[in-house]
Amino acid sequence: MSDNSAVSFLYAKEILSKGQQCLSKAYAYIKSQCMDGEGKLSSELLDNYQYSAYELAYCSAEFSAASFLIDYAEKLHKQKSGGQDIIYEQRIAMMFCAEVVQNARSKLSLRLLDYGISAALYEQTLNHPELNLFCQEQLQTCHYVALGEQLIQQEGYIADPQLGEDINIMREAFQKFSTDVVMPLAEHIHREDLLVPNEILQPLVDMGCFGLSIPEQYGGLQADGEEDTMGMIVVTEELSRGSLAAAGSLITRPEILSRALLAGGTEAQKHYWLPKLASADPFCAVAITEPDYGSDVASMKLKAERVAGGWLLNGAKTWCTFAGKAGVLLTLARTDADSSLGHRGLSMFLVEKPASDGHEFRYQQPSGGVLSGKAIATIGYRGMHSFDVFYDQVFVPDDHLLGGDAGLGKGFYYTMAGFSGGRIQTAARANGLMQAAFEQGMNYAKERKVFGHAIADYQLTQVKLARMAILLTASKQFTYAVARLMDAGKGQVEASLVKLFACKTSEWLCREAMQIHGGMGYAEESAVSRYWIDSRVLSIFEGAEETLALKVIARSMIEAADVE
Repeated sequence: MSDNSAVSFLYAKEILSKGQQCLSKAYAYIKSQCMDGEGKLSSELLDNYQYSAYELAYCSAEFSAASFLIDYAEKLHKQKSGGQDIIYEQRIAMMFCAEVVQNARSKLSLRLLDYGISAALYEQTLNHPELNLFCQEQLQTCHYVALGEQLIQQEGYIADPQLGEDINIMREAFQKFSTDVVMPLAEHIHREDLLVPNEILQPLVDMGCFGLSIPEQYGGLQADGEEDTMGMIVVTEELSRGSLAAAGSLITRPEILSRALLAGGTEAQKHYWLPKLASADPFCAVAITEPDYGSDVASMKLKAERVAGGWLLNGAKTWCTFAGKAGVLLTLARTDADSSLGHRGLSMFLVEKPASDGHEFRYQQPSGGVLSGKAIATIGYRGMHSFDVFYDQVFVPDDHLLGGDAGLGKGFYYTMAGFSGGRIQTAARANGLMQAAFEQGMNYAKERKVFGHAIADYQLTQVKLARMAILLTASKQFTYAVARLMDAGKGQVEASLVKLFACKTSEWLCREAMQIHGGMGYAEESAVSRYWIDSRVLSIFEGAEETLALKVIARSMIEAADVE
């Protein structure tokens, strides 16, 4: 590779382009095999290609991450002056680019027929001699070792994320809060399965955290008529660094509810509820998932029957995080009994209840209806409690139907609007968790000695730390890039891609940090054991990994593919 950095970045982009050619061909092939007699994409036929589609979706996520990382490194390099040496950020970008290409080769090379990729196309793209040389040069062990040594010398500092002064000030404030307040409480909350205490909640209320996605005209912090996805991401990232459950996920529910209200609420509902949500009075929870239906939102069964002055809700919801502490539940219910309507028969309700700090709650309405819940015992993600919630003749007044009568049958769309920022926010949560794990792994490697040397002195540890830094940097820059797209009204597919990438990466990175700790990593008293356990939930909530890859990412890519 040329020492000329401009040439190097261009070369890396060309390498990625060759890989993308293979992916595009594979998507087009699957599309050609899955068209029905009316020329439409058949979901039933697509199910015959689930494994291939899943692998392609993850390849697409990695290629997108690599492309954004190259752009970031190129921008940063232009701002620096000095010698001709390949700088730190450029090295990270080039090595990640090579890893992504190598991963794609591993997934596709042995099953070219499954993807409709000819041997000739494979030789011209993913197995091109220039591409082989690029991977061999970039993935040499000496580069990982040099990067690991540099990280150790820099106390784990990776690079300037290039987010601007205002965002940096916000980050510093929440980073300090996370370090000083959240981290000292996090382990006790986790081990005792406690509810997040007021020592964490009240300062976040005072700092306006719960109004980050609410416009100023409704009492929030977001400038009217503008999106501030980046601010939400940075706050989420830093709080998740302290604790995923006891801090990092606290602003998710008010964001979902506020986005749903902004998308479909009446003006009266917006003016009443949004200021309350911004001040966390009350806290809120989301009741979407049902015992038999998770990501399959269109099949939800909880029934809402119209009565004088309102609606009666009957049925059950599950995995309702923070439902005990919440004073209002955003509840998706079926208002039209005709099951053939699917998602068009769903509506959204705001169901009020008293707040409860326990693992169980039971609220009997004056009308006789009962809303009850019981916390689900979980191996991690502790601090907010996730509940099974039961609706027995629960009365909801007409003005608590989101959007009023105009909102009937639009619950699915309001759900999608509410969750529009959820995927990128989950990526931010994954990044915060990874940052905490990386810091713990780095510190322990420098302090712990085996066979007369610090663990950090060994080549294998240096390679581990280097790969952790590479993937963490890629995930963060991917997330920031998608945030900019979303603030410009774009990036919905990219939000799904970054969620898929960041969450899987978090599992690997937290596992490696745990491994660096050896036996202590398996002890409850070590924070890394909590990080690894918590990382497992990231690929499950906000759209299960498989559903996200198949039903959202792969399907959108296949639909957009050009069939020759």
